[in-house]
Order: sequence, then structure tokens, then C-alpha cells
Amino acid sequence: MKKMVSYLTLSMLVATSLVACTPKEDSSKDKKEPVEDVKTIPLSDEKDKYLSEVDVEYAFEFAKGMEEYKTNEKLGYRTAGSEAERKTGEKIEEEMKKIGLTEVTKDAFTVDSWEFEKADLSFTDTAGKEYLAVLGGYQANFDTNGVKELEVVYAGKGTAADLEGLDIKGKLVLIDINQREEWWINYPAYQAHVKGAAAVIAVQEAGYGEVDPDALNAQDICGPDDAPAFSMSQTDAVELKKALEASEQETLTVKFDAKSTVKKDQETYNYYGKIVGKDPDSYILLSAHYDSYFAGFQDDNAAIALMLGIAKGMVDSGYQPEKTLVFNALAAEEWGKSNTRYDWSTGAYNQIFNIHPEWVGKTFANLNFELPAYEHTTEDEIRSVYELNNYLTEFAKEVPTVAGVYKDGISVVSPLRTWSDDFSFGIAGVPALRNDFQDSEFMKTHYHSQFDNEDTYNADALEFHLNLYGLLTIHYDQTAIVPLDFTTRLQAMKDLIDADVFEQASVASDHLTKEIDQAIASAQDVNKKVADMNNEYAAALEKEDADQAKKLYDESRELNSGLLAAYKYAEDQFVRLTWEDEPIFPHEHAQNNVKNLAASIEALSTGDIATPLDEYLYAIDNNWYAYDFDQEVFNYFTDYVIKAPKEQLMWGAGRIVDHEDLFDTIQSLKTKKEQTKPDLSVEITTLTNALDRQKKLLEQTVTDETASVKKLGELLSELK
Repeated sequence: MKKMVSYLTLSMLVATSLVACTPKEDSSKDKKEPVEDVKTIPLSDEKDKYLSEVDVEYAFEFAKGMEEYKTNEKLGYRTAGSEAERKTGEKIEEEMKKIGLTEVTKDAFTVDSWEFEKADLSFTDTAGKEYLAVLGGYQANFDTNGVKELEVVYAGKGTAADLEGLDIKGKLVLIDINQREEWWINYPAYQAHVKGAAAVIAVQEAGYGEVDPDALNAQDICGPDDAPAFSMSQTDAVELKKALEASEQETLTVKFDAKSTVKKDQETYNYYGKIVGKDPDSYILLSAHYDSYFAGFQDDNAAIALMLGIAKGMVDSGYQPEKTLVFNALAAEEWGKSNTRYDWSTGAYNQIFNIHPEWVGKTFANLNFELPAYEHTTEDEIRSVYELNNYLTEFAKEVPTVAGVYKDGISVVSPLRTWSDDFSFGIAGVPALRNDFQDSEFMKTHYHSQFDNEDTYNADALEFHLNLYGLLTIHYDQTAIVPLDFTTRLQAMKDLIDADVFEQASVASDHLTKEIDQAIASAQDVNKKVADMNNEYAAALEKEDADQAKKLYDESRELNSGLLAAYKYAEDQFVRLTWEDEPIFPHEHAQNNVKNLAASIEALSTGDIATPLDEYLYAIDNNWYAYDFDQEVFNYFTDYVIKAPKEQLMWGAGRIVDHEDLFDTIQSLKTKKEQTKPDLSVEITTLTNALDRQKKLLEQTVTDETASVKKLGELLSELK
């Protein structure tokens, strides 16, 4: 699982999320009743048998056993393409065979591999004793070839201003960082790199690793392999800073023994096994990743264990599926590609786009698992693509409770976020979902630290998810037609049209809203047809009328294929990304820029510089980073998105709509902010030109979006 959204886009995230139950603060009579109140819904014999075979202890023991192989003997790590990852994959392969899965398959693909063996830093502390700090690592090349003496210099946040005047060439640069609220590690690491630093040592001051001052943190680097970085705990950083201060020098000599190796174009493997159904070519895909940082108990050992626990429960209960159930263990989720913003979910991207593209159009759903053995909040969340939201909300009423967890039931939220493998499956054309957790305190405290270990284990939470997702698998299996409801996505698109911005840009929205309304009407007709056929099919299965069930199933294949094709079209046409990796509709990009540019110009016209700098300009594309880093750094991390080939961008390819470069304007305004009555005509002209471009972009985007909605409506109309 990957990084949290920054506070810069939190409001956008809220705006683009649909929640299937009423918010907790809403006390209206329409509030969804907690699932725990639904106790009388009968389960089918197949579901009862599955529940009776669920083995939580088996899942827990397998999760613990995954920690057998590690890249770093002191810290753990099971990284992309490493020997530890390969051995763990083989362990999973053997377990798949052992529990009774068939056609167990090893899929090879290419990654940039990373072996992080060690990073031990020692120095003389203020008591005159040798102090050893064990550091965490990031995906870059660095090898001291044994113990090497290096100088350390403290550089605040590691911004361009912090480094100005410091001699950091060939030195280790100690910085403080908050990756949740400020910037990712690639920015200060590359800023130090272009100034000649040997490496950056980052200390999480907040945002991640908050569980304990001893916590280290690991994340994907989103940068080149020649700008190395390491992580240090707050505890060790305090001692190092004390020693630096006591030395009364700008630098302190330390001994460093480190080895971190990135190799391009190495081979690693995804694994899957099957329970073959009556239809061998229609799939329900369950997935989890098996690479990790540190011990990775929750992220993602427990998820692999959940997936295998479901598989074992299915086999042990004797369940004979209608469709073929595929259990897919994925490599290289945490990282797998050097020098790209989109360096995670490499295994899933390769699996569905390059290795098994034929699964698209045949796969009913992807159920992807992350961090499932912990009660992240009192209300369990399923995060899904828009089209599954209503179906899952109804299904959630059937899930039996487990005492002690999730007292507020289950909610379903949409759309998917980018920070886990389900997003790759989703945009490929496989309707996807996952157990969600990303707004929980765990992300700030334990996530991607050495404190993500078995001490976090909650057996009740794991049992709940074994029940929930095993039953959901059966529920999908006993559904003839993929239950895709397009009204949810279309309504969200309509709701996220800002009429004021459209008016300001002189762009009409009526054609778009008209096409949305027509497409919604067609979708509603399709929904009724699908529901009727699925109800008939379910009734035939319940009566054990195999002939009737097969007849209905065969008759529904064309409709099923048409729905999946329409879904893939919607993902291709309507899923774009912000520069903070948030999914948006195409028109939202220019809409956001027009709003912020216009507000900036209005403020500057009155001589107000602070408001544009503090509230508007940072929210335009990648320009947040223009405030604190050199232009070379800013350009590097802009160009590697704009100019990189598709194979480098992977799941991010084609998802960024545009970029307005406001670096010079922001720097100029920062300087003029301190002046009395500065001339702002140049900045206003620059922003006015940018606003004109964004207005034109909005107009073109809306034209294209309207045509795409019309096409989607036609595809749905053909299915009525």
C-alpha cells in the first residue's frame, strides 16, 4: 500500500468520495443501520459451510511465517526482485498447492530490483561513547564498501533555502521531514543530490512513524537511483544533533556502513492458483501483495494470509464454484520501477496489462486485500469503483458480525484510490475493490515502520474479513451478470461540475449534463434488466435447478460482456489524476486551475500577494514544490511525468491532463511580498495568460467529456 494524500488535495478527496452510508454526524431517519443489527438474514448452505471452515489460526500462522526471509537482517524488508521476495514467493506457491489450489502458476515479469542489506551509522555521543544508529533505506544505490568515515551536516527541511550557504558536497545531509503534509522524500533527496551530497538521512518529525520515537519509516522514493536517502528514528536523531551541536562545528564525522543496491530490468514473479468453476473462463480474482518493508505483518503478510485463508476455507468446505476463483499473490507493490512518480503497484500493473490482458472482459471482480488484521476504525470500509458501490452496500447487510470489532458496521466508499494494486486492475477494466484503511490512525503511527509487526494482530478483525470476503466471493460467484451500476459514476461527474467556474470560463455545461442525464436513464434501464436476470439465476441456484441456471447463465453472456466493455470504456475516458495522484474526472483538472488562477489574479489586482501564495497558487498542478526547491529539482519531477514514455509511467500513463509552470511567478511573488507597493503587472499578465489557456483547456475537455458520456450512454442503451 502506498502513500497518503497530502493536505493539499484533502478537500478534493472529500469532494470525489461517495459514501454508501449516511455520515455518522447525520442523525436523520435515513441513516443506514449498522450491519450488526442485521442478525436474522439466512445464509445458504454453501455460505454456512464456508463459515464453519474459516480457520483464523491458520491465517495468523502463515502471516507470521512470511517473515522467514528478509533482505536486511536487522530490520527485515522483502523488496522487489530481492532474494527474500523470490523465496517468499516460492513459499506461497507451495502453500497454494498444499491447500488444494490447482493450476498454480508462476508469472515472470521485469522490475527494477532493490536489495537493502544494511545502513549502520555510528558516532561518538556527548557522553564520549560510541553510539550506533540502525537506519532504514530508500530505493537507491549507495555502497560504502565497508565502514567509511563521512561528515554529517544538519540542513533543517532540506529545502533550497536550507541548503543555501552550506557545504554539503560528499557529505551526509540530516533533514527533518513530514511526508504526509509537506513533500515526498524525492524532493529533498534530489535537492541535496544536485548540490553534491553523498546522501540524505531523513527523520520523520510527524505524519508517519508517530507510534514511537524509535520508529523508522520506509516509503517509495519516486526518484532516480543516484539520489540516495536513508531514514533515521527521532531517538537517534536527537543524539546525533546533540553531538553535532557539542562539536561546535558545522559537521560531525561519523562511521557509516551501508549497502543499498538497485538493478535495472531484473526478473521477479507473481503467483496464482485456482479453484476451477463450471465456467473455466469467467473469473473472480482475489489478490494481495507479498513484498514488504520491515516485518510487514499487516502490510501485507496478513493480506496474503487472508487470501489463502479464504482459498482454504473454500476448498475445505467443498464449495464448487460457478466461476473460476483465482488467488493471485503479487510482487513489487511497494516499489518496482526506478525514477518514476508511479513506482508502486508494479506487479499488479504487469499482471493485468502485460502478462494476462486476456483476463480483462472475463473477470467479474478483483477483491484486493491490504492490512486486514487490525481494526482501523469502528466502521469497516469497503472501497470500490463507482459501479460496485450500490451492489456492495446491499451485500453488506448479509455479513455476520464478530463480537468485539466493527460495532458501527460496514460502509462502502468510492472511487478507488491509487495507492494499492486494485487501482491497476480497475483502470485495466476489472471492477475492483479492497478493504479500506487509509484514513485510520494506523497510517500515521505504525504504517511502513518496524512497529508493523505481530503485536498489531487482531484476531477478531481477521476473522471478520475472512467471513466478509469469503461470503462476498460466493455472492459474486452466484451472480450471473456483473452488477455494474453506472448511475453512481455519472451522478458524481455531474455533482463535480462547478457551475460558477464554468460561467467564469464562459464554458457551457448544459450539453454535458444533458448527456449525463440521458446516460443515467439508460443505466437505470440496464440496472433493472440485470437485477431481474440475476434474481432469476439466484433462484435457480437456490432450487438446485442446474439446467435452468445454465440456461440463464448462457443467455446472459452477451450482456455481461457488454457491461464489462462499457466499464472499461468509462475507466479509460473518465479517470484522470491530479499531481498528487488523486483520481478525478477530466474536467476537474482545468476547473480547479481556472478557479485558483482567477482568485490569484483578483487578489493581486488589489495588491494582495499573501493570499495567492498561501491559498491558491500551490494548488495548481505541481506548483507546491516551486515554493521550496530549486528550478532544476522542480523541472526534473515535472518532466519525468510529462515527457516519460508509457512503459516508465505504467498506470499513470495518460492520466495527467496538463501542467502550468508557475515557478518563476511564485519566486517573484515571494520576493515582492516583502516590498512596499510592488509592481505586479508582469505576474498578473503571466497568470492571465495561464488562465486563458486553462479556460480553453476546460472548453476542450468538456467537449471531449461530453462526447465520451454520449458514447457511454449509447453503449448502455444497446444493452437495455
